[in-house]
Amino acid sequence: MKTDSIRTDELPIYESLIRERGDVVEEARVVAEETQHQMTEALNGLTPAGRDPSS
Repeated sequence: MKTDSIRTDELPIYESLIRERGDVVEEARVVAEETQHQMTEALNGLTPAGRDPSS
């Protein structure tokens, strides 16, 4: 079996780490997507709702 074809459901150690520590990879993906969205808005001159453009 190739290492790139291994799914997380085939890795009981990974599954137990997710249960104990949380899914850090998923959390990082979500934060990266949010950051990318915020930077796109900033580059387009938009400000997040509820924020003063000067802050």
